[in-house]
Amino acid sequence: MLAYRHAFHAGNHADVLKHLVLTQVLRYMGEKDKAYTLVDTHAGAGGYSIEGRYAQKKGEYGGGIARLYDAKDLPEPLKPYVELVKEFNPDGQLRQYPGSPALANLLMREQDRLRVFELHPTDFRILESYLSTRPNTQVSDKDGFSSLKGELPPPSRRAVVLMDPSYELKTDYGKVLAALREGLQKFPDTVFLIWYPQLALLESTQLAQRLKASADTLSKKGWLHVRLTVTQADDKGFGMLGSGMFVVNPPYTLHDQLKDCLPWLVDKLGQYDGANFLLEQQTV
Repeated sequence: MLAYRHAFHAGNHADVLKHLVLTQVLRYMGEKDKAYTLVDTHAGAGGYSIEGRYAQKKGEYGGGIARLYDAKDLPEPLKPYVELVKEFNPDGQLRQYPGSPALANLLMREQDRLRVFELHPTDFRILESYLSTRPNTQVSDKDGFSSLKGELPPPSRRAVVLMDPSYELKTDYGKVLAALREGLQKFPDTVFLIWYPQLALLESTQLAQRLKASADTLSKKGWLHVRLTVTQADDKGFGMLGSGMFVVNPPYTLHDQLKDCLPWLVDKLGQYDGANFLLEQQTV
């Protein structure tokens, strides 16, 4: 969707959940000496100005990272993620928010391979400039869904794939499922991180169950599903209620890390009394 700009939503509650999971997974992958590859199919611009007109238009970061940035009671699993955001803001003030490529750049080692895809021409140019000096990195203005099959399996046979399209086109739901199935068929050990918006929409409500069915059949280590619900739909039933992350072949540490901080996130980010979380896992 070439009209979509993530800058409007940078640092919101969905980014908090997505980047908490991404941070913990990449930290886990970096514990072994052997290199790994990260493929980011919808990378965005890399980083975003919180003070810019896009982020300021809706101020969504105010209900997300801004509530964590100076918190004194952060649960341990959230600290590495918030520390990375602070590292991205060297003067100590929350002025910039790191997207997934920026978090990856801060976490990955020189030997780790980064493959990022972004179709929006402006965001692609920003991203290409930002990552221009990073070794073992390719930035492509190609479709991330169709390019994924060419990246698996990677030379080191250790791979993480992040898929977080905008879902502004309903066809994205089917493309996510197809890419997951094709990717697991090519390399069943791949750690897939799939973000999705929680909407009062059939495609959204059915996605997790459809992902489970694919993972049950094709994955090596099962799956983990986490969802954070922060608000209610409007009077017409519209609006993003929250978001979820579906992780295929999750690190064994991830479930307990999320369990330790999700109640705190509900308390901090919830916008109504019914705010809640879901955490479920299936191991093989």
